[in-house]
Amino acid sequence: MIRMSSHAVALAILCSCLAVSAHATSPEEERLLGCDCAEAQLQSYLPFTRAIAVSGVVKDGLDRSTAEAGVPPAVMLEGLKALATTIDLDRDVHDGDRFYVRYAQMFTAAGDPIEVGHILWLELKTAAKGTLALHRFRPASAGQESLWLASGQSTAPPELEMPLASITVTSGFGMRADPVDQPWASRVAIGPIGPAPWGAGQNWRPKVVPAPSPLTSAGKVNAPTPLGLAMGLAPPGSGRLSGFKVGGAPMQLHEGVDLVAAVGTPVYAAGDGIVIGAEPKGRYGNWIEIDHAGKLATVYGHLSAFAAGIKAGSEVKQGDLIGYTGNTGRTTGPHLHFEIRVNGRPTNPIGNAALKHAQLRGPDLVKFRKVVADDLAERAREAKSM
Repeated sequence: MIRMSSHAVALAILCSCLAVSAHATSPEEERLLGCDCAEAQLQSYLPFTRAIAVSGVVKDGLDRSTAEAGVPPAVMLEGLKALATTIDLDRDVHDGDRFYVRYAQMFTAAGDPIEVGHILWLELKTAAKGTLALHRFRPASAGQESLWLASGQSTAPPELEMPLASITVTSGFGMRADPVDQPWASRVAIGPIGPAPWGAGQNWRPKVVPAPSPLTSAGKVNAPTPLGLAMGLAPPGSGRLSGFKVGGAPMQLHEGVDLVAAVGTPVYAAGDGIVIGAEPKGRYGNWIEIDHAGKLATVYGHLSAFAAGIKAGSEVKQGDLIGYTGNTGRTTGPHLHFEIRVNGRPTNPIGNAALKHAQLRGPDLVKFRKVVADDLAERAREAKSM
């Protein structure tokens, strides 16, 4: 038997490795011995993401046109929903309008698409509404990216929405004389707490159109519509404002807005939340209050009835049916009393920030503008290479 020193053994192994590397190896040998290109091989099996740009002309609808151009419908759905917050896709988008969609899609190593892609940015040039552009961005305070208009306005739904499909304000937020205490108020019946005598869909008119009492113009007083006058609101006049009285009539804070609607008109939840209460409540008549994530709350008064299943503790989503307008409680006619409370304090629903789309500001807006500029520059490079 021939014995070899440890140095000789090491030298023999080294020579063997050099000899192996000098010759082409089989897949089995690579599996057993390893290979310098192992990292590259691993990468070749991993999925990858690619940005894809598609453009075209609208024909027979935007959704159909983008699908025919190659944008997966599941990807385009996000863009269609975002656009719908700004433009009526059925009314304002016509044949001949142009679109550009850039989206990210993940693929397997074999080139097969996996998961649902997402839009990076989208541009729609319309004859009716001009150019609309959406860009993907994540503000510093947000947990995830979303689509924003080029102006920096979010396409996500506002935190709250008005509770009726059609809005006509008959009495605004602020100090006013109690309409029920007007000298002529006895000629307009005060609604009971319970179903009102009018049927759903019927137009309400007061039996007597009262001569309004004068109110001063010295202070800021809400000016009601003609229907508001008929429902018990006096117009500004020439009386003198003194303390909380106008022309001798006591003033009080109207903590919400009154929205005219026929008895039985559907009332919808202004936002996601938990019903705090749904019951008869004094001057509010049939009343609902919804808590929205602890900071915001909305109140709905004078309802004729509650929707099925609405009670304290019920969870509701924005747009869920919660009740029907009526004439219950302290009121001079059918309408919905609607309040928005912030940390328990009543605020003016008209123009409330919770009813508006979020708007980027400060550092977020600066960063977003750079994203928009980069997107436009990338598209310009694409155009030059074509």
